[in-house]
Amino acid sequence: MSNGGLPNYLKMAKPNPMANRAPWYKNTAQTYAGIMLWFVFWNEVPVGRSLQPGTPYSAFAGGILSQGLVVAILGVIFAALICHFLFYMVPGMLGMKSGLPLYIVGTSTYGAQGGFLMPGFLMGVLQFGWLAVNAFFAGVLLCAPFGQGPGTLAHAVVATLWAVAAGFMGLKGIQYVAKVATFLPLIPLVILVILVLSTIGGLGDFDSQKLIDAGAAVEVKAAAVEGAPEAQPVKAAAPLSSFAVIALILTYIVGFFATAGAAGADFGMNNRDAKDVQMGGLVGIAGATIFAGCAALLIVAGAHGGGKAGDPGGLAATSLMGDIMGSPKIGSVFMYLLAIAAFPPACFSSFIAANSFKTTLPNVKPMVSCGIGVLAAVILAVTGLAGDAAGVFSIIGASFGPVCGAMMVDYLLSGRKWAGPRAGINAAGWISWLVGFIVGIAPMVGLANIPAAPVAAFIVGAVLYFALAKAGLEPQVIPMVSEPEAGAPKPPVAGK
Repeated sequence: MSNGGLPNYLKMAKPNPMANRAPWYKNTAQTYAGIMLWFVFWNEVPVGRSLQPGTPYSAFAGGILSQGLVVAILGVIFAALICHFLFYMVPGMLGMKSGLPLYIVGTSTYGAQGGFLMPGFLMGVLQFGWLAVNAFFAGVLLCAPFGQGPGTLAHAVVATLWAVAAGFMGLKGIQYVAKVATFLPLIPLVILVILVLSTIGGLGDFDSQKLIDAGAAVEVKAAAVEGAPEAQPVKAAAPLSSFAVIALILTYIVGFFATAGAAGADFGMNNRDAKDVQMGGLVGIAGATIFAGCAALLIVAGAHGGGKAGDPGGLAATSLMGDIMGSPKIGSVFMYLLAIAAFPPACFSSFIAANSFKTTLPNVKPMVSCGIGVLAAVILAVTGLAGDAAGVFSIIGASFGPVCGAMMVDYLLSGRKWAGPRAGINAAGWISWLVGFIVGIAPMVGLANIPAAPVAAFIVGAVLYFALAKAGLEPQVIPMVSEPEAGAPKPPVAGK
């Protein structure tokens, strides 16, 4: 394919010059840490998978703590390292070495034409899933002090206004939100530290069997279905084995992080060198994930062990805050502070989606494309579908697990650099994604019970891409003809 066949969005791509880049502690680390300190992430870690959306109960008796603290903490550490080394490092290095964002470097793995949709457009679509989860749980915290939960009119109104406001700010005013977002992650950080210090004394008396017994006794009213007879109350399933606990943690955390890992290219293009990429991830991803995830586990275990948990079966950290602090009012204040700190991530999700749609749907007004996305997010939040955080993250992990796996192999086969855009559609990338996605989504649709499905999807995507690339299914590389700005790394040329 000739240079003239290079799509316009590739012809116009310019690497980020070195003069615009900064140390890891000024961009990558703090931004990723803000994502991992988001309350929706760490609040659900002890739960694993909720019995019913918006409830503090696990679908499995004892939740992630059923096998004790040590197993749960090891699972969090293992998941954090997988996020950093497997899902983030290669996209981050690709962004740093090329100076280009994900939707450009992805054209090597999926082709100059195929890359238009994958991963760029897919990234934009999935951001509205993030927005829906954000709106649902922000609505839970904001309405909880008034006794209004999911399924109520109050929650529906709050979740809707939250999603619409975040969508508007993401489309129009992200620069203002970004200034505040630098400091707002300190709120959940401080709250986590306070809660850990308030419960650490009860860790020695924590008994996982008591938590299992309490969880097994919980009955939650099933979601009503119009026209259907009243369903029987939902009860937790049997406690998980140690292996199943770790697998569920991997599913939850890796699924949560998957899109953020691929977006490492966008962060990497603002890094100066490999050390910046590595340190930004170790501190902002692995470090923040281990801190936030383990803090939530310690808080819940300490609260139950120290007799500070008013709800014997409750596993969501935010639901125990009033009991831990000895004051429902303080618990309510913490809820509102955490909700406020969650607004910038909602705006950033909308901003990423807007940028994706502007690139992939240039003839559609962003207000229209993003408006449709926000409407979908509202529906997911109001109906409670977004309340199954583990389920949403499983879909995201299934979608981007094979993307990260294929990009890693493409990077290694190309000599640890960005090969450049490949002509047309890269069949190796698309086939590996499709099979990897099926593997990743299989547990959700009842096809197969695959442990740690997002990780399995990553492995399948990586192995298949390697095999298909070696079989000759990779198209030729199209030389990039645009010249980089002064100080920026030069885009690769085919054959070099």
